[in-house]
Amino acid sequence: MTEPRSCLLIGYGYVARATARQLLAAGWRVSATARSDESAAGVAADGVSVVRADPAAADGRAALRAAVDSHDAAISSVPPGLHGDPVLPALEGLAPGRTWLGYLSTTGVYGDRQGGWAFEWEAPAPGEDRSRARAQAESGWQALGARVFRLGGIYGPGRSVLDRIRAGERSVWVKPGQVFGRIHADDIASALMAALERPQANGVFNLVDDWPSDQAEVAQGAAVLLNERPLEERTFDPGAVSGMLASFYRECRRVSNARAKAALGWRLAYPHWKAGLEAILAEEKAL
Repeated sequence: MTEPRSCLLIGYGYVARATARQLLAAGWRVSATARSDESAAGVAADGVSVVRADPAAADGRAALRAAVDSHDAAISSVPPGLHGDPVLPALEGLAPGRTWLGYLSTTGVYGDRQGGWAFEWEAPAPGEDRSRARAQAESGWQALGARVFRLGGIYGPGRSVLDRIRAGERSVWVKPGQVFGRIHADDIASALMAALERPQANGVFNLVDDWPSDQAEVAQGAAVLLNERPLEERTFDPGAVSGMLASFYRECRRVSNARAKAALGWRLAYPHWKAGLEAILAEEKAL
């Protein structure tokens, strides 16, 4: 009897959990790293095997390296810290190609395109410190032969504008010409599944939906879906928001997903934000 293929998820956050569900449904053996008893319990509760590995410690790096070596594939969603990517030191000297590797990055590495399109063959031009750290981490992963997946703004059940409106958000910022690229977590997972089935597909892939939109369009649409009154629209004021939010509004770009569709045979379940939000509401009603 053939052994099921195995995948290690390095980091077990929102996207990794969505990916684990699809991997398990497809018959993969799935493991995920955990640094604490609490996170280990969360991993195990999802039917995923726990790998105790803290890359900040020598024994944790050794455990992580051994786990990568023993799996057919490994996908890292761990962001870089103050001293760079915390996972890469554990993989120093890893032979490229032995384990299929994937690294989840961000479309922020493209920087500000003033509303223009960004494509994978263009050189990154990050404008924010966190995006520069991401670009540096990408280089380290690419040196190991990893596929890099640049993600747009992630949303899904329990993590969308629907939740913010329900929590009392009654206004939305408006900045003319500003658009953001988004992606439902399940569409990220399906793209990763498609990439795993096409190991010959290498390089960088943008994972975003087909409809870059301004935040007011999405928020007002969500209010309609919730049968709420329209939100107050406020002219964007960078001095009235957090530094993180201000940094998002400093950049404007449209990101192409054409390469991921062509090279991976990937098709979005939610090509438009409305379809994604409607699916979240339908899933809630079915529970």
